Amino acid sequence: QVHLVESGGGLVQAGGSLRLSCEVSGSIFSINAMAWHRQAPGKQREWVTSITSAGTTNYADSVKGRFTISRDNANRNTTYLQMNSLKPEDTAVYYCTAHVMPPYGSTWLPYWGQGTQVTVSS
Repeated sequence: QVHLVESGGGLVQAGGSLRLSCEVSGSIFSINAMAWHRQAPGKQREWVTSITSAGTTNYADSVKGRFTISRDNANRNTTYLQMNSLKPEDTAVYYCTAHVMPPYGSTWLPYWGQGTQVTVSS
């Protein structure tokens, strides 16, 4: 079993900041890429940002320059999403994902967290 637990969501005014955390635990040999996705009300889920095990990052154009993804140097099973200059259109449920190699496995398997709500008021 692999578990992803997100935290840090909440209500913030436009222009404010939030930091989301995601910790992966369970039966893990290694974690490759980790990412954040989001789903706004009435919209499809969309990719926001990702980070590889080597630290390479990529961002959706809508958040570039405002959001920063990182991985904890001490605990490589944890990723953070620093969100600055938040806009009402950033309101969504944010989901953490990780590609995990289980012990004695040979395939990277994708896992999703339960999501954390981010609401930005105008």
